[in-house]
Amino acid sequence: MERKKASDYPQEVLDLFDGYVHGQMSRRDFLDRAAKYAIGGFTAAAMLESLSPNFAWAQQVARDDARIRTETLTYPSPKGSGTMKGYYARPAKAADKLPGVVVIHENRGLTPYIEDVARRLAVEGYAAFAPDSLAPVGGYPGDEDKARELFAKQDAKKRTEDLIASAGFLKSRPEVSGKIGAVGFCFGGGIVNQFAVRIPDLAAAVPYYGIQPSAKDTARIKAPLQIHYAENDERINKGWPAWEAALKANRVRYQMYIYPGTQHAFHNDTTPRYNEAAAKLAWSRTLAFFKENLKG
Repeated sequence: MERKKASDYPQEVLDLFDGYVHGQMSRRDFLDRAAKYAIGGFTAAAMLESLSPNFAWAQQVARDDARIRTETLTYPSPKGSGTMKGYYARPAKAADKLPGVVVIHENRGLTPYIEDVARRLAVEGYAAFAPDSLAPVGGYPGDEDKARELFAKQDAKKRTEDLIASAGFLKSRPEVSGKIGAVGFCFGGGIVNQFAVRIPDLAAAVPYYGIQPSAKDTARIKAPLQIHYAENDERINKGWPAWEAALKANRVRYQMYIYPGTQHAFHNDTTPRYNEAAAKLAWSRTLAFFKENLKG
């Protein structure tokens, strides 16, 4: 199928799709409500198919890239599911110990896109670990609808504990320097905010379009934050004014960027919501922020 851009869809359809992928409506509801925006052969079903991920688009660093080493590791999660799994990527050769970055996925487990993000960090000199919240139910199933269904059935508190535990595991690795940061997208952005709340020695937190913590929780944040939002993302952005006030009141160090003309998930290069210019700018800022706070 031809690769499309967000501008090929009415904003109303993009908003409906966001609601669908975040469990606010069923597939049938999306199709029924999107049907009024269908033009010619571009039916509601065709729009849904074209908006769904194509993971072949996302591979910026090949799995077998000679510059890196990748493997699946298990780690303990005593307050969560007991034993968890994640994808680990690091430079193939490193003279010194490496700073670590935890990469937190969206609301459907460890997709190929998130694995590629980990590899992108590895080629930049980081030990990147991407835990899979779906590990207790067999891992990401390769089907987006099935993945979201499995995700929605999970115990949210236990799932959070499973992901929080990944930071301590990464920090304990013998090749890791002890400086740990985190980056996450959508659901993962919200989890990275929780990392900042709950992990006192977190050295850097980069949430992309994530749910904001409460003012009470914000008072616990010690890590510097770099926050990325899409302009056309009312569901997430409505929480920013209150969080901004809490960040300022608690003198939390933060940078915040809103990218004009973008949609939620603009960094995810597997769907039409991807915005190449904004994604590249946001990622360059992310790398500069990690360099300053993890390698400095």
